[in-house]
Amino acid sequence: MKLAIVTAYPPSKVTLNEYAYHLVKQFIKNQNVTELILLTDRTEGTKDLEFTEAGCKITVKECWSFNSYNNIFSVTKAINKTQPDSVLFNLQFMKFGDKKIAAALGLMLPLVCKLKKIPNIVLLHNILEEVDLGSAGFTSNKLMQKIYGFIGTSLTKLILQADTVAVTMQKYVDILEAKYGATSVKLIPHGTFEIPEEPDYSLPDGPLQIMTFGKFGTYKKVEGMIEAVEMVRQSTGLDLEVVIAGTDNPNVPGYLAQVEEDYKHVPQVRFTGYVEEEDVPVIFNESAVVVFPYTSTTGSSGVLHQAGSYGKAVVMPDLGDLALLVQDEGYKGEFFEPTSVESLAKAIEAIVIDEAYRLELAKTNYKAATAHPMSQIAEMYMETFQDIIDEKYVVNANNNPQKVIL
Repeated sequence: MKLAIVTAYPPSKVTLNEYAYHLVKQFIKNQNVTELILLTDRTEGTKDLEFTEAGCKITVKECWSFNSYNNIFSVTKAINKTQPDSVLFNLQFMKFGDKKIAAALGLMLPLVCKLKKIPNIVLLHNILEEVDLGSAGFTSNKLMQKIYGFIGTSLTKLILQADTVAVTMQKYVDILEAKYGATSVKLIPHGTFEIPEEPDYSLPDGPLQIMTFGKFGTYKKVEGMIEAVEMVRQSTGLDLEVVIAGTDNPNVPGYLAQVEEDYKHVPQVRFTGYVEEEDVPVIFNESAVVVFPYTSTTGSSGVLHQAGSYGKAVVMPDLGDLALLVQDEGYKGEFFEPTSVESLAKAIEAIVIDEAYRLELAKTNYKAATAHPMSQIAEMYMETFQDIIDEKYVVNANNNPQKVIL
Protein backbone atom coordinates (compact mmCIF):
# COMPACT_ATOMS: atom_id res chain seq x y z
CA MET A 1 0.00 0.00 0.00
CA LYS A 2 1.16 3.51 -0.84
CA LEU A 3 0.04 5.32 2.30
CA ALA A 4 -0.08 9.11 2.51
CA ILE A 5 -0.24 10.98 5.81
CA VAL A 6 -1.37 14.61 5.90
CA THR A 7 0.28 16.07 8.98
CA ALA A 8 2.67 18.52 10.55
CA TYR A 9 6.07 16.90 10.97
CA PRO A 10 9.31 17.74 12.81
CA PRO A 11 10.99 20.21 12.81
CA SER A 12 7.56 21.83 12.51
CA LYS A 13 6.24 23.58 15.61
CA VAL A 14 2.62 23.04 14.51
CA THR A 15 0.66 20.85 16.89
CA LEU A 16 0.75 17.04 16.59
CA ASN A 17 4.08 16.95 14.76
CA GLU A 18 5.62 14.74 17.47
CA TYR A 19 2.73 12.29 17.23
CA ALA A 20 3.26 12.04 13.47
CA TYR A 21 6.95 11.29 13.95
CA HIS A 22 6.27 8.28 16.16
CA LEU A 23 3.45 7.02 13.94
CA VAL A 24 5.69 7.27 10.86
CA LYS A 25 8.43 5.43 12.74
CA GLN A 26 6.09 2.44 13.01
CA PHE A 27 4.47 2.64 9.56
CA ILE A 28 7.81 2.38 7.76
CA LYS A 29 8.38 -0.99 9.47
CA ASN A 30 4.94 -2.35 8.52
CA GLN A 31 5.31 -5.00 5.83
CA ASN A 32 2.07 -3.91 4.14
CA VAL A 33 3.32 -0.35 3.49
CA THR A 34 5.35 -0.20 0.28
CA GLU A 35 5.74 3.59 0.27
CA LEU A 36 5.00 6.25 2.87
CA ILE A 37 4.11 9.68 1.49
CA LEU A 38 4.34 12.56 3.98
CA LEU A 39 2.20 15.53 2.93
CA THR A 40 3.58 18.01 5.42
CA ASP A 41 3.72 21.67 6.31
CA ARG A 42 6.61 23.74 4.99
CA THR A 43 9.52 24.14 7.41
CA GLU A 44 12.91 25.84 7.29
CA GLY A 45 14.82 22.80 8.51
CA THR A 46 14.92 19.37 6.89
CA LYS A 47 12.42 16.75 7.96
CA ASP A 48 13.52 14.34 10.69
CA LEU A 49 13.71 10.98 8.91
CA GLU A 50 16.76 9.55 10.66
CA PHE A 51 15.32 6.25 11.84
CA THR A 52 17.56 3.53 13.21
CA GLU A 53 15.62 0.78 11.44
CA ALA A 54 15.37 0.68 7.67
CA GLY A 55 11.91 0.46 6.20
CA CYS A 56 9.85 1.29 3.16
CA LYS A 57 10.45 4.16 0.75
CA ILE A 58 9.57 7.59 2.18
CA THR A 59 8.48 10.48 -0.04
CA VAL A 60 8.13 13.96 1.45
CA LYS A 61 5.97 16.66 -0.14
CA GLU A 62 5.93 19.96 1.74
CA CYS A 63 2.61 21.20 0.44
CA TRP A 64 0.82 23.31 3.05
CA SER A 65 1.39 26.18 5.46
CA PHE A 66 -0.27 27.21 8.71
CA ASN A 67 -3.07 29.76 8.07
CA SER A 68 -2.79 29.53 4.28
CA TYR A 69 -6.08 29.72 2.37
CA ASN A 70 -4.46 27.72 -0.43
CA ASN A 71 -3.94 24.50 1.54
CA ILE A 72 -6.96 22.68 0.13
CA PHE A 73 -5.62 23.19 -3.39
CA SER A 74 -1.93 22.56 -2.70
CA VAL A 75 -2.56 19.35 -0.74
CA THR A 76 -5.01 18.12 -3.38
CA LYS A 77 -2.38 18.80 -6.05
CA ALA A 78 0.18 16.79 -4.04
CA ILE A 79 -2.29 13.91 -3.70
CA ASN A 80 -2.91 13.96 -7.45
CA LYS A 81 0.82 13.88 -8.12
CA THR A 82 1.77 11.12 -5.66
CA GLN A 83 -1.31 8.91 -6.26
CA PRO A 84 -1.53 7.24 -2.83
CA ASP A 85 -3.68 4.17 -2.29
CA SER A 86 -4.96 5.51 1.05
CA VAL A 87 -4.70 8.72 3.07
CA LEU A 88 -4.50 9.24 6.83
CA PHE A 89 -5.17 12.71 8.25
CA ASN A 90 -3.55 13.54 11.60
CA LEU A 91 -5.87 16.33 12.73
CA GLN A 92 -7.32 18.57 15.35
CA PHE A 93 -9.58 21.52 14.59
CA MET A 94 -6.84 24.14 14.43
CA LYS A 95 -4.36 21.96 12.54
CA PHE A 96 -4.28 24.10 9.40
CA GLY A 97 -4.54 27.47 11.12
CA ASP A 98 -6.02 29.54 13.91
CA LYS A 99 -7.93 31.67 11.40
CA LYS A 100 -11.43 30.33 10.91
CA ILE A 101 -11.50 30.20 7.11
CA ALA A 102 -8.00 28.74 6.77
CA ALA A 103 -8.79 26.09 9.38
CA ALA A 104 -12.12 25.20 7.76
CA LEU A 105 -10.71 24.92 4.24
CA GLY A 106 -8.03 22.52 5.42
CA LEU A 107 -10.60 20.34 7.15
CA MET A 108 -12.41 19.87 3.83
CA LEU A 109 -9.56 17.68 2.57
CA PRO A 110 -10.99 14.34 3.84
CA LEU A 111 -14.14 15.05 1.80
CA VAL A 112 -11.96 15.77 -1.22
CA CYS A 113 -10.36 12.33 -0.80
CA LYS A 114 -13.75 10.69 -0.52
CA LEU A 115 -14.95 12.39 -3.70
CA LYS A 116 -11.75 11.20 -5.40
CA LYS A 117 -12.52 7.65 -4.21
CA ILE A 118 -9.35 7.37 -2.13
CA PRO A 119 -9.81 5.35 1.10
CA ASN A 120 -9.23 7.75 3.98
CA ILE A 121 -9.14 7.90 7.77
CA VAL A 122 -9.22 11.03 9.92
CA LEU A 123 -7.41 10.69 13.24
CA LEU A 124 -9.23 13.37 15.23
CA HIS A 125 -7.38 14.14 18.46
CA ASN A 126 -10.11 16.27 20.02
CA ILE A 127 -13.74 17.24 19.56
CA LEU A 128 -15.07 20.73 20.27
CA GLU A 129 -17.85 19.37 22.46
CA GLU A 130 -15.16 18.52 25.01
CA VAL A 131 -13.08 21.71 24.73
CA ASP A 132 -13.45 24.64 27.13
CA LEU A 133 -13.10 27.41 24.54
CA GLY A 134 -12.22 30.03 27.12
CA SER A 135 -9.54 28.06 28.94
CA ALA A 136 -8.09 26.67 25.73
CA GLY A 137 -7.43 30.15 24.38
CA PHE A 138 -10.08 30.34 21.68
CA THR A 139 -12.43 32.95 23.15
CA SER A 140 -14.00 33.91 26.46
CA ASN A 141 -16.83 35.85 24.83
CA LYS A 142 -20.11 33.94 25.32
CA LEU A 143 -21.51 35.01 21.96
CA MET A 144 -18.31 34.02 20.20
CA GLN A 145 -18.35 30.68 22.01
CA LYS A 146 -21.82 30.01 20.55
CA ILE A 147 -20.54 30.98 17.11
CA TYR A 148 -17.54 28.71 17.56
CA GLY A 149 -19.90 25.97 18.67
CA PHE A 150 -21.95 26.34 15.49
CA ILE A 151 -18.82 26.39 13.35
CA GLY A 152 -17.44 23.39 15.22
CA THR A 153 -20.63 21.42 14.67
CA SER A 154 -20.53 22.22 10.96
CA LEU A 155 -16.86 21.24 10.68
CA THR A 156 -17.47 18.03 12.60
CA LYS A 157 -20.20 17.08 10.14
CA LEU A 158 -17.71 17.76 7.36
CA ILE A 159 -15.01 15.62 8.96
CA LEU A 160 -17.50 12.79 9.49
CA GLN A 161 -17.75 12.49 5.71
CA ALA A 162 -14.44 10.60 5.89
CA ASP A 163 -14.56 6.85 5.41
CA THR A 164 -13.59 6.41 9.06
CA VAL A 165 -12.99 8.90 11.88
CA ALA A 166 -10.66 7.50 14.51
CA VAL A 167 -10.75 9.04 18.00
CA THR A 168 -8.60 8.25 21.01
CA MET A 169 -11.25 8.02 23.72
CA GLN A 170 -14.48 6.04 24.04
CA LYS A 171 -16.29 9.15 25.28
CA TYR A 172 -15.63 10.82 21.91
CA VAL A 173 -17.14 7.84 20.10
CA ASP A 174 -20.25 8.06 22.28
CA ILE A 175 -20.68 11.82 21.71
CA LEU A 176 -20.21 11.66 17.94
CA GLU A 177 -22.63 8.76 17.61
CA ALA A 178 -25.26 10.36 19.86
CA LYS A 179 -25.10 13.94 18.56
CA TYR A 180 -24.35 13.38 14.89
CA GLY A 181 -25.66 9.89 14.29
CA ALA A 182 -22.18 8.94 13.12
CA THR A 183 -21.72 5.35 11.97
CA SER A 184 -18.09 5.51 10.86
CA VAL A 185 -16.38 6.39 14.16
CA LYS A 186 -13.82 4.03 15.68
CA LEU A 187 -11.84 4.02 18.90
CA ILE A 188 -8.09 3.72 18.31
CA PRO A 189 -6.10 4.54 21.44
CA HIS A 190 -3.52 7.32 21.49
CA GLY A 191 -0.68 4.86 22.04
CA THR A 192 2.68 5.28 23.74
CA PHE A 193 5.50 6.83 21.70
CA GLU A 194 8.47 4.90 23.03
CA ILE A 195 8.49 2.01 25.45
CA PRO A 196 11.97 1.58 26.88
CA GLU A 197 12.88 -1.43 28.93
CA GLU A 198 11.36 -1.20 32.38
CA PRO A 199 13.34 1.41 34.30
CA ASP A 200 14.84 0.84 37.72
CA TYR A 201 12.81 3.86 38.91
CA SER A 202 15.83 5.40 40.61
CA LEU A 203 16.45 9.16 40.54
CA PRO A 204 19.68 11.12 39.99
CA ASP A 205 21.49 12.71 42.90
CA GLY A 206 20.59 16.29 43.71
CA PRO A 207 17.22 18.01 44.04
CA LEU A 208 14.02 16.16 43.26
CA GLN A 209 12.83 17.49 39.91
CA ILE A 210 9.16 18.44 39.62
CA MET A 211 8.62 18.65 35.85
CA THR A 212 5.91 19.74 33.44
CA PHE A 213 6.08 19.30 29.67
CA GLY A 214 4.18 20.95 26.82
CA LYS A 215 3.08 24.22 25.25
CA PHE A 216 2.01 26.74 27.87
CA GLY A 217 -0.07 29.86 28.28
CA THR A 218 -3.69 28.95 27.56
CA TYR A 219 -5.19 26.12 29.62
CA LYS A 220 -1.66 25.00 30.63
CA LYS A 221 -0.28 27.54 33.11
CA VAL A 222 2.76 27.14 35.31
CA GLU A 223 2.43 29.92 37.91
CA GLY A 224 0.40 27.73 40.26
CA MET A 225 2.91 24.91 39.95
CA ILE A 226 5.81 27.17 40.92
CA GLU A 227 3.88 28.49 43.91
CA ALA A 228 2.81 24.97 44.91
CA VAL A 229 6.40 23.72 44.91
CA GLU A 230 7.39 26.69 47.08
CA MET A 231 4.72 25.61 49.56
CA VAL A 232 6.02 22.03 49.57
CA ARG A 233 9.58 23.25 50.18
CA GLN A 234 8.38 25.21 53.21
CA SER A 235 6.31 22.37 54.64
CA THR A 236 8.82 19.56 54.09
CA GLY A 237 12.26 21.16 53.86
CA LEU A 238 12.97 19.03 50.78
CA ASP A 239 15.34 20.13 48.02
CA LEU A 240 13.03 20.55 45.02
CA GLU A 241 13.63 21.93 41.52
CA VAL A 242 10.88 23.12 39.17
CA VAL A 243 11.52 22.12 35.55
CA ILE A 244 9.31 23.74 32.91
CA ALA A 245 10.04 21.88 29.67
CA GLY A 246 8.55 23.29 26.52
CA THR A 247 7.48 26.48 24.76
CA ASP A 248 4.71 29.02 24.54
CA ASN A 249 1.38 28.05 23.06
CA PRO A 250 1.25 29.80 19.65
CA ASN A 251 -1.80 31.75 20.87
CA VAL A 252 0.18 33.25 23.78
CA PRO A 253 3.63 34.29 22.56
CA GLY A 254 5.92 35.55 25.32
CA TYR A 255 4.05 33.81 28.11
CA LEU A 256 6.97 31.82 29.53
CA ALA A 257 9.36 34.77 29.27
CA GLN A 258 6.95 36.79 31.39
CA VAL A 259 6.60 34.00 33.94
CA GLU A 260 10.38 33.69 34.15
CA GLU A 261 10.61 37.42 34.84
CA ASP A 262 7.76 37.41 37.38
CA TYR A 263 9.25 34.47 39.33
CA LYS A 264 12.96 35.26 39.04
CA HIS A 265 13.06 35.62 42.83
CA VAL A 266 12.12 31.93 43.24
CA PRO A 267 15.18 29.64 43.42
CA GLN A 268 15.65 26.50 41.36
CA VAL A 269 13.14 27.15 38.59
CA ARG A 270 14.48 25.97 35.22
CA PHE A 271 13.00 26.79 31.81
CA THR A 272 14.36 24.38 29.19
CA GLY A 273 12.79 25.86 26.07
CA TYR A 274 11.97 23.56 23.17
CA VAL A 275 13.05 19.99 23.90
CA GLU A 276 14.59 18.16 20.96
CA GLU A 277 13.37 14.60 20.38
CA GLU A 278 16.66 13.02 21.52
CA ASP A 279 16.53 15.00 24.79
CA VAL A 280 13.00 13.93 25.77
CA PRO A 281 14.13 10.73 27.57
CA VAL A 282 16.61 12.73 29.67
CA ILE A 283 13.97 15.25 30.77
CA PHE A 284 11.59 12.49 31.85
CA ASN A 285 14.12 10.10 33.37
CA GLU A 286 15.57 12.76 35.65
CA SER A 287 12.14 13.80 36.99
CA ALA A 288 10.67 12.58 40.25
CA VAL A 289 7.15 13.80 39.44
CA VAL A 290 5.45 14.94 36.22
CA VAL A 291 2.79 17.60 36.83
CA PHE A 292 -0.13 18.50 34.56
CA PRO A 293 -0.96 22.11 35.54
CA TYR A 294 -4.07 22.25 33.37
CA THR A 295 -7.32 24.14 33.90
CA SER A 296 -9.06 22.16 31.16
CA THR A 297 -8.22 19.46 28.63
CA THR A 298 -8.52 19.28 24.84
CA GLY A 299 -7.97 15.62 24.13
CA SER A 300 -6.08 12.50 25.09
CA SER A 301 -2.74 13.44 26.64
CA GLY A 302 0.41 12.42 24.83
CA VAL A 303 2.44 13.65 27.79
CA LEU A 304 0.67 11.23 30.13
CA HIS A 305 1.52 8.33 27.83
CA GLN A 306 5.15 9.53 27.70
CA ALA A 307 5.32 9.84 31.48
CA GLY A 308 4.01 6.29 31.79
CA SER A 309 6.53 4.93 29.31
CA TYR A 310 9.38 6.31 31.44
CA GLY A 311 7.84 5.02 34.66
CA LYS A 312 6.91 8.32 36.30
CA ALA A 313 4.56 9.31 39.08
CA VAL A 314 2.12 11.99 37.92
CA VAL A 315 0.01 14.75 39.42
CA MET A 316 -3.16 15.52 37.46
CA PRO A 317 -6.18 17.80 37.68
CA ASP A 318 -9.36 15.93 38.48
CA LEU A 319 -11.21 16.88 35.33
CA GLY A 320 -12.18 15.90 31.82
CA ASP A 321 -10.14 13.65 29.63
CA LEU A 322 -7.25 13.05 32.01
CA ALA A 323 -9.58 11.57 34.59
CA LEU A 324 -11.17 9.41 31.90
CA LEU A 325 -7.77 8.15 30.74
CA VAL A 326 -7.00 7.00 34.24
CA GLN A 327 -10.28 5.11 34.28
CA ASP A 328 -10.08 3.68 30.75
CA GLU A 329 -6.37 2.87 30.35
CA GLY A 330 -5.22 2.07 33.86
CA TYR A 331 -2.99 5.06 34.68
CA LYS A 332 -2.76 6.23 38.27
CA GLY A 333 -1.85 9.58 39.79
CA GLU A 334 -2.42 12.02 42.58
CA PHE A 335 -5.31 14.36 41.74
CA PHE A 336 -5.78 18.04 42.58
CA GLU A 337 -8.42 20.72 42.15
CA PRO A 338 -7.39 22.61 38.99
CA THR A 339 -7.94 26.11 40.44
CA SER A 340 -6.32 25.48 43.85
CA VAL A 341 -2.61 25.99 44.46
CA GLU A 342 -3.02 24.47 47.91
CA SER A 343 -4.57 21.33 46.45
CA LEU A 344 -1.73 21.03 43.92
CA ALA A 345 0.83 21.44 46.72
CA LYS A 346 -0.78 18.65 48.72
CA ALA A 347 -0.76 16.36 45.69
CA ILE A 348 2.93 16.97 45.00
CA GLU A 349 3.80 16.59 48.67
CA ALA A 350 1.97 13.25 48.92
CA ILE A 351 4.41 11.82 46.37
CA VAL A 352 7.72 13.45 47.27
CA ILE A 353 7.52 12.55 50.96
CA ASP A 354 6.61 8.90 50.32
CA GLU A 355 9.10 6.95 48.20
CA ALA A 356 6.99 3.78 48.31
CA TYR A 357 3.98 5.67 46.96
CA ARG A 358 6.07 7.26 44.20
CA LEU A 359 7.28 3.83 43.13
CA GLU A 360 3.75 2.40 43.21
CA LEU A 361 2.50 5.16 40.87
CA ALA A 362 5.54 4.86 38.61
CA LYS A 363 5.20 1.09 38.16
CA THR A 364 1.44 1.29 37.59
CA ASN A 365 1.89 3.94 34.89
CA TYR A 366 4.63 1.99 33.12
CA LYS A 367 2.32 -1.04 33.00
CA ALA A 368 -0.51 1.10 31.55
CA ALA A 369 1.80 2.62 28.93
CA THR A 370 3.05 -0.75 27.71
CA ALA A 371 -0.50 -1.87 26.93
CA HIS A 372 -0.69 0.24 23.75
CA PRO A 373 2.68 0.60 21.98
CA MET A 374 2.72 2.66 18.76
CA SER A 375 3.49 -0.46 16.73
CA GLN A 376 0.10 -1.82 17.78
CA ILE A 377 -1.59 1.51 16.94
CA ALA A 378 -0.06 1.58 13.44
CA GLU A 379 -1.29 -1.97 12.86
CA MET A 380 -4.80 -0.94 13.92
CA TYR A 381 -4.77 1.79 11.26
CA MET A 382 -3.63 -0.66 8.61
CA GLU A 383 -6.40 -3.07 9.58
CA THR A 384 -8.93 -0.23 9.45
CA PHE A 385 -7.81 0.74 5.95
CA GLN A 386 -8.24 -2.88 4.88
CA ASP A 387 -11.73 -2.92 6.41
CA ILE A 388 -12.64 0.23 4.47
CA ILE A 389 -11.42 -1.30 1.21
CA ASP A 390 -13.21 -4.60 1.90
CA GLU A 391 -16.49 -2.91 2.82
CA LYS A 392 -16.62 -0.02 0.34
CA TYR A 393 -14.35 -0.95 -2.54
CA VAL A 394 -13.98 -3.86 -4.93
CA VAL A 395 -10.97 -4.81 -7.02
CA ASN A 396 -11.45 -4.84 -10.77
CA ALA A 397 -9.50 -6.87 -13.30
CA ASN A 398 -6.61 -4.42 -13.20
CA ASN A 399 -6.44 -4.56 -9.40
CA ASN A 400 -7.49 -0.92 -9.14
CA PRO A 401 -9.96 -0.10 -6.35
CA GLN A 402 -13.30 1.28 -7.54
CA LYS A 403 -16.01 2.80 -5.41
CA VAL A 404 -19.04 0.67 -4.74
CA ILE A 405 -22.29 2.59 -4.49
CA LEU A 406 -23.93 1.09 -1.45
